[in-house]
Amino acid sequence: MRAVTAVMVVSVRLTVLGACGAWPEPGQACSGFLVEHDGFRLLVDAGYATMPRLLEHVPVSELDAVFISHGHPDHCADLNPLLRARAMGGDPAPPLPVYALPGALDAVLALDSPGTLAGSFTLCEITAGRRLGIGPFDAETCLLPHWVPNVGLRLAAAGAALAYTGDSGPDPGITTLARDADLLLAEATYPGSVPPDSQGFLSSAPEAARQAAQAGVAHLALTHLWPGASRDAARTAAEAAYPGPVSIAAPGLTLDLS
Repeated sequence: MRAVTAVMVVSVRLTVLGACGAWPEPGQACSGFLVEHDGFRLLVDAGYATMPRLLEHVPVSELDAVFISHGHPDHCADLNPLLRARAMGGDPAPPLPVYALPGALDAVLALDSPGTLAGSFTLCEITAGRRLGIGPFDAETCLLPHWVPNVGLRLAAAGAALAYTGDSGPDPGITTLARDADLLLAEATYPGSVPPDSQGFLSSAPEAARQAAQAGVAHLALTHLWPGASRDAARTAAEAAYPGPVSIAAPGLTLDLS
């Protein structure tokens, strides 16, 4: 009898640690996403209250890299306790590579004296628009419009790809970054229209859905909804403009891309 060899499909896994915009609602956390492939663990953004949720999935000594989209604290504040745990914890670990735009992390890194965090991280400054390798991931970056410099990210490995906008107004760069991706994790602060003072710098569920449709992504996940915003209204608005499946990013949501 002919032997049958089992083939294991290695996927890219996204786990949402938090997805609130601006500040965390009760029991929630701000932007933070654990992306895993082939044993490599990458934290994308580290907003308020993401650190305790990260520890539910991985010890800090076993995290392999961090990528920060921009310097607003709802995306990077918990980098401080993460690096404190690496520096002061009992498990020795090599310096953690932290990828970010130049200057984006100046404020959060200044919360402690340089000696406190010495040896806990290596700051890897990136240039938006250039490709780079982060562990097993081929990473593409794109500068996207926000009040501070913000970089969108596309991660690809094993034939799977996910794109993440950080915080951004609608922009052709999102469509390019997300082209034919398995997942677009898109900022959608508002379920409906964006207030005039935020237009061009933040997005809505309908805008995220239109860009997902233009990019031909397989799955859309809405993130960064404003505290108190209706998740049901955001999903309904997105489904009206995008024909594929729509998820609302929330702690505990796990998506496997293969």
